Amino acid sequence: MGAKVFKEPHHEIFHITKEKALEKATGDWILQLDADEVITPELAGEIRSVINNQKLEIPPDKMRLFARHQELVEKRDGAIGKKAGGDVAGYFIPRRNIFLGKPLIHAGVYPDGVIRLVKNGKASFPQKSVHEQIEIDGEVSWLSRDLLHYDSPTLAKYLMRLNRYTDLHAGELKKKKVPKNIFFFVHYLLFKPLYTFLNLYIRHLGFLDGARGFLWSFFSASHFPVSYFKYLTGRD
Repeated sequence: MGAKVFKEPHHEIFHITKEKALEKATGDWILQLDADEVITPELAGEIRSVINNQKLEIPPDKMRLFARHQELVEKRDGAIGKKAGGDVAGYFIPRRNIFLGKPLIHAGVYPDGVIRLVKNGKASFPQKSVHEQIEIDGEVSWLSRDLLHYDSPTLAKYLMRLNRYTDLHAGELKKKKVPKNIFFFVHYLLFKPLYTFLNLYIRHLGFLDGARGFLWSFFSASHFPVSYFKYLTGRD
């Protein structure tokens, strides 16, 4: 299709690679995708509409869901973009995660919004952490059609990702010099995973997704003790 392909050495913090991609892009708008994500025809139509300055109508109930999700993201990562007084420079896209062959609807997964459509020159990655939020110089809005995310087609693939992310988390704990004492041991091995599991499986109705909901909730909770154990046993 005439695309230019650039090779880049592997970086553990893959946002370093994404930032380099942003710098090389030449279009007015940039759509960034991971290799396990798929754009549906409906989402493609929405993208064409907004980059051509056509107004997008999102049902009120869906917009309320998106607003709650963005509020949680900003509570975790800080304010995103400028609230008013500028053009929209980035769009959240809701993701429908395909876990073990089927969409995962509950367990706090949906809408799993990610900013993937950005105006060229108005977005950048701090490149400090795998969990960081992209920075947008302008307002942020939402698209309504789902991006399909084939995150974990098999349990083996999910466990590989879990191992990778817990390695990165352990590295963050080391940088922050989290104490290695009985209080933090109990916090990471009992309280934090128990809260996470109950929050996803009970509060966010993960049990409605059957065995897949249980596995998602369980392994999401296990992320914390595994990361802390890796931190405890790693080299100083």
